[in-house]
Amino acid sequence: MFVVLVDFNVEALHQQQALIRLLQDADAIRAMAGCHTFRPYCDPGNDTHVGVVHEWDSEAAFNTYLASKSFAELGLSLRPLMTSAPSSRRYDATLLTADA
Repeated sequence: MFVVLVDFNVEALHQQQALIRLLQDADAIRAMAGCHTFRPYCDPGNDTHVGVVHEWDSEAAFNTYLASKSFAELGLSLRPLMTSAPSSRRYDATLLTADA
C-alpha cells in the first residue's frame, strides 16, 4: 500500500471552495486503477487548512494519477488559492487490518 498525505493552506474564505473543488473529482479519482482512498478534508480547528489522504496499490499507481488530466486540472484550480507550497508526505505501508 502506498499512502500519501497532502496538506496545504488557503485563505480562510477559500477553504470551502478548495474542498468543494477536490470533492468534484473525488469519484473519478477513486475509480482510477489502484486507488483505494482519496479523502479530502479540512481541519476543523484551522480555517486555512485543506488536506487529502490517498491510499494506492503502489507508487506506480499513484504516479499514474500524478500524470492524469484530473491531477493537472486540480492543480490549475487549487494552486492560485494556496498561500504557501503544499506539503506531501509519502509512505510505503503494510496493511495490518481492514475492518469493514
